[in-house]
Amino acid sequence: MYAIVEIQGHQYVVEEGAVVEHELIRGVQPGERVVFDRVLLLRNGEGIEIGRPYVERVQVVGEVEAVGKRPKVLIQRFRPKKGYRRLKGHRQPFMRTRIVSIERT
Repeated sequence: MYAIVEIQGHQYVVEEGAVVEHELIRGVQPGERVVFDRVLLLRNGEGIEIGRPYVERVQVVGEVEAVGKRPKVLIQRFRPKKGYRRLKGHRQPFMRTRIVSIERT
């Protein structure tokens, strides 16, 4: 069984026991449970359910394993022959979640 879930505007294919790295959800600490109720598609033994836009009465439960930052991305701007150079770095925060179950409510 697997599902396609929308998390923070991005879509992920998840199944029980899988680990997903997604955008940070503010206010959630490692060890806490998170419920994702925006399920776009559910595939189980009986067939496929496609949501319009979401599948009703289905939720994905995950447990947060870690919160961190991705590697630094450097952004450089310059104007040729003018002596103008700017270097800026950015590290995007992320969250690693282990999917515990896909449930019908």
